[in-house]
Amino acid sequence: MTTRITVAADNVRIGDIIYNGLVGTGKHPTYAWEAITQVNSVDGLIQLITGRLDGPHGEFWFEPDESVVVVRHPPAEPKPAIAEPHNKRAHGH
Repeated sequence: MTTRITVAADNVRIGDIIYNGLVGTGKHPTYAWEAITQVNSVDGLIQLITGRLDGPHGEFWFEPDESVVVVRHPPAEPKPAIAEPHNKRAHGH
């Protein structure tokens, strides 16, 4: 389950999803949501990048304390440890 939250720009994480409300990016509105792939601090501003740097990508610039709405997936829960049997015998014996 994902959660839409409002955070300060300096609290945005890689993997958060931001709305790129550019007209014409896709016929369906969900195509405008893009994953953050890089977060940089440049001259006192926060630069959020979606997509790859070597190809088409989106850039968003914010003041560090500026509010940003993102979709964030909850952290994955660790898998419980599964005890493995210590007796490894050949089949048929």
